[in-house]
Amino acid sequence: MPAAVLLVFVLACAVLGYRVIAAVPPLLHTPLMSGMNALSGITLLVALSALSHEEPGSLLALAAVVLATGNVVGGFWVTERMLRMFHQRGKQEAEE
Repeated sequence: MPAAVLLVFVLACAVLGYRVIAAVPPLLHTPLMSGMNALSGITLLVALSALSHEEPGSLLALAAVVLATGNVVGGFWVTERMLRMFHQRGKQEAEE
């Protein structure tokens, strides 16, 4: 029974997250992504620090390192892609 409740909670969070992100205007995505990269970087540093100590929560710290690293890399990739789109748009406007 608790697994079903957890599944419903995760799906509800995913749908809510998608709706919130879809409502953000495109001009705000890059600053928000930069802020989230900073928070994920802090999470990564704290998780690496927790991982350096051999304690019972080291498996949780390892999961935090993996997830935070994925978030930082993905955030930089998306930010770079969006900045490239704005740069191309600026070149097109300058040519006209």
